[in-house]
Amino acid sequence: MLAAEHAGWTALCASRGGEHYGALMTPDALMVVAGGMVLDRATIASTLDDAPPWDTYEISEARVVRLGDDCAALVYRASSVRGDDPPFAALMTSVYRRERGELRLALYQQTPTG
Repeated sequence: MLAAEHAGWTALCASRGGEHYGALMTPDALMVVAGGMVLDRATIASTLDDAPPWDTYEISEARVVRLGDDCAALVYRASSVRGDDPPFAALMTSVYRRERGELRLALYQQTPTG
């Protein structure tokens, strides 16, 4: 799961977030992001590639919470920088579900801390 998170951040740094998450997310997946927005897979896939890229990111304090045989949550702190904007710091939770042998993102939530 941690490798999947790094792959997502790498995609966001390369302005390929929509493509990446469109393929990774389950059909019914949601992202709950800073600012109180809830985005579905179709919205993510169609808009995230147009978002300004992150310059750098860091993941720390990663922990896994098992939710069942084929499901778990990854909780971590993230900090990232984009251009001259103030750094973004948040607690992140990504819930992954294994479907047909593949890890898929079912729910993502961020809580800003800074």
